[in-house]
Amino acid sequence: MPRSLSLAFSLIFFAAVSTAAQSQDASPPPPAAPAQDSAPPETKKPKKVWTNEDIPRSTGAVSVVGDAKSKPQLASSKPSNAQYVASVRKQLDKLQGQVADIDKQLVDLKNFSAGEPSTTASGIKLNKKYEREPIEVQIRALQSQKKDLESKIDDLLDEARKKGVDSSQLR
Repeated sequence: MPRSLSLAFSLIFFAAVSTAAQSQDASPPPPAAPAQDSAPPETKKPKKVWTNEDIPRSTGAVSVVGDAKSKPQLASSKPSNAQYVASVRKQLDKLQGQVADIDKQLVDLKNFSAGEPSTTASGIKLNKKYEREPIEVQIRALQSQKKDLESKIDDLLDEARKKGVDSSQLR
């Protein structure tokens, strides 16, 4: 019996505690602090995110980042030194001629490798020597020479551009 009594007391105790907790929760909340100057709180309007589809429908002018007055200045259009332009043009012609020769050699080696006849008219080259290197090695060497020449051409054009020479003057 003592067990059933302890169970009854514990049930009554938990019921009393839960009703007391419910009655405290049901009470009205305490009054809030009085608002100062009774002004409505400021609500910030969310910013509009513009997309490309919204631009044609807009009625006002569209602001663009940057200022029209602060556009970058174009390079001065002073005439470049004619002697410098002539020397650069001469160097470019020489380098481009070397690249063209390497291209012809590459075509000949690839044709030889494929078993096709040479692209030269007579097919006899008296000033050529016998090469012991495999064709693939010769092709790779020519391709690396071509890359080197093309990088020299690019460097020369960059230097000329930095000095104010227009690319149309070098053609």
